[in-house]
Amino acid sequence: MNNETPPPDTSTECRVSAYARAVLAGEIIAGPHVRNAAARHLRDLEAGALRGLVWNQAAADRAIGFFKDVLRLNGGEFEEKPFLLAPWQAFVVGSLFGWYMDDGARRFRMAYIETGKGSGKSPLVAGIGLYGLVSDGEQRAEIYAAATKKDQAQILFRDAVSMVNMSDHLKSRLVQSGRDEKVWNLFYPRTNGFFRTISSDDGQSGPRPHIALIDELHEHKSASAVNMMRAGTKNRRRAMIVMITNSGSDKKSVCGQYHDLGIRICRGDQDSDTIFAFICSLDEGDDPFKSEACWPKVNPSLDHIPEGMSDGIPGRKYLREQVAEARGLPAKESIVRRLNFCEWTQADSPWISWQVWAEARQPARMRSLRDRPAVAGLDLSSTTDLTSFSILFYPTEQDPHWRLLPYFWIPDHDLLERQKRDQVPYEVWIKEGHLETTPGRAISKLHVLRRMRTICDYFDIRRIAYDRWRIEDLKQLMIEHEIELPELVAFGQGFKDMGPAVDEFERRLLGRAAADGDVIDLDPDDYELLLTEEAVVETLRHDGNPVLTWNAGNAVTVSDPAGNRKVDKAKAIGRIDGIVASIMATGISGNAPPDGGASIYDKQGVGI
Repeated sequence: MNNETPPPDTSTECRVSAYARAVLAGEIIAGPHVRNAAARHLRDLEAGALRGLVWNQAAADRAIGFFKDVLRLNGGEFEEKPFLLAPWQAFVVGSLFGWYMDDGARRFRMAYIETGKGSGKSPLVAGIGLYGLVSDGEQRAEIYAAATKKDQAQILFRDAVSMVNMSDHLKSRLVQSGRDEKVWNLFYPRTNGFFRTISSDDGQSGPRPHIALIDELHEHKSASAVNMMRAGTKNRRRAMIVMITNSGSDKKSVCGQYHDLGIRICRGDQDSDTIFAFICSLDEGDDPFKSEACWPKVNPSLDHIPEGMSDGIPGRKYLREQVAEARGLPAKESIVRRLNFCEWTQADSPWISWQVWAEARQPARMRSLRDRPAVAGLDLSSTTDLTSFSILFYPTEQDPHWRLLPYFWIPDHDLLERQKRDQVPYEVWIKEGHLETTPGRAISKLHVLRRMRTICDYFDIRRIAYDRWRIEDLKQLMIEHEIELPELVAFGQGFKDMGPAVDEFERRLLGRAAADGDVIDLDPDDYELLLTEEAVVETLRHDGNPVLTWNAGNAVTVSDPAGNRKVDKAKAIGRIDGIVASIMATGISGNAPPDGGASIYDKQGVGI
C-alpha cells in the first residue's frame, strides 16, 4: 500500500461531486442541511482556491477505493462482503480526504456527522480510522476511538478489529494486542502507528491523534472527550477529529452546539474552512409518521443497500415497525423521532397521547361490573396528595375488554389553594363525584380504608397491589379496627416490577395482540373482529374519570440501561397517582382471575 499522497487530478468527476450534483438536482432525496453541504462543496470547487483550498480528486478517489478494495463488512448478511460505500458515505470519505490547504495541510480538522440510527456510521468511521492508520502517509499515526467511557469507545473499535480480521490486506500487516473480544491495540509496524481506544476517564495523558473517532456524541454529558482530542492535534498537519451521532435532546450539550455550528457553516452563515458537517434532517412540514417519502432524508443508506445483499426492504420494514409501535405514545414517539428521524426532541415527553386515551373511554354500568373478577392497585399518599384505588376487571365472553374503574381521595382542607397550585378543578370533580374528600389537613387513611372495604364488598376484587413504602400504617389500622380486605400483594416501584407492568398496560391500552409472534395495530372498530383462537385482542377501557385522565396526561416514563420502563413521579408534569395504581393492578392481573373465575382466556386458551 502506497503511503504517498497522489498529485491533484480533476480529469473526471469523482463520487463526491457526483453526489453533490445529484442531491441538488433532486435525484437523491436529501434534507436541507445535506443540500447545503452539497452546495458548499460545489461552491468551494469554483472559488475555494481564492481562500487557499485545494481539491485533490485522486486522494478522494483513493480513500473511497480503500473501502471496496481493502475492507470487508461484519455482521449478518453483510459478513465478509466488500465495503461498498453508499453515495452519502462516499461523499463524506471523499470530502475528508480530498480537500487540502495550499500548504499541504489537511483542510478539514473536525467533522460532525449526524444521521438516523442504523445508517452505518460506526463501520464508516472505523474504516476511516483504518485508512488513517495504513494508507494516509502519516508516520507514527495515532488513531483513537474516543469516548467519555472505555466501554463506549470499545464498540467502534470492535468494528475496526472485525474488519481487520476479515481483510486479507490488513490481517497480515497489523499486529493485534490481545485476543478475540479483548483485542485492545492494532499496531502497524511499517509506520509505527497504532489504533486503540481512549476515554476521558482513564487518566491517560498526552495523546497526539492523527485521527480521533468519537462515537454517539449525543450521549456525551460534557465536551471532555472532544477537548482531550483537540488538545493533542496541534502538532499534526493532517490531524482530524470525526464525530458521529444520532440526534439528541439537549441543544445546550456539546452535541447540540456542534449540530447548530454545522448548520450555520453549511448554510454559509458562519465562515469555517476547517469544519465539515453532514447533518441529516427533515424539511419543514415533513412528518415521518404520515409519509415514508421523507425517510431517505434522515436515513441516507435506506435505498442504497449494496447490490446482491438486500433490496432495502428490511430497513423500511424496521422503520415501519418503529412507527407502528410508537403511535399514540408520546414518550416512545419522541425516541423514534429522535433516533430514527433526526428530530431533536425534549428529554421528557408525555407517555400517553390524548387521542389514544380518548379512544379508550367507554364507561360501563356498575351493575355489569359487580360480579366480574377483578384485581386492584392502591397508591396511598403520604399527606396531602391524591390517594388512588384503581380496580381492573377481567374480560368476559360478553365483554372482551379489560375495564378500569378508579377511585380518588384528597384532604378537604384548603381545597382552593390546592386547586390553584395544581391548576385543576378539584371542587368541580368533587361535586360531580369523580373525587372524594377525607376530613383534615392530611389524607385520612382510616377513611380511605373504610371506603375501600365498602367498595370491595360491592365488587369481586380478588387481590390488591400496594407500594410497600406506605402500607404499614394502613395495616395497623386494619388490625385496630378489624377491617378485612382481599389479599394484599406488595408491588415494587422499581424497574423490575414496574417494567413488565408498564409494557402490559401499554399493550392493552393500544389494543395490540400477539398472533404468531407478530404485533398487530388495530383501529377501535376492529377489536371484536380479531377475537379468534389465533389472536386475542386485549383492550383496555376506562370510564372517563377526569382525575384519571389528568393523571394519564401527566405521566412520563424513564428507562434503565436494559430498556425497562417505569413512570416517574419526579419527572411527571403533574400528579400521576391513578396511573401508578392502574399499572400496579395490571402487574398482578396475570392471565386469569386469582382463585378461579371465568375469563376470556379460559375459553380460548390464550394467555397474556
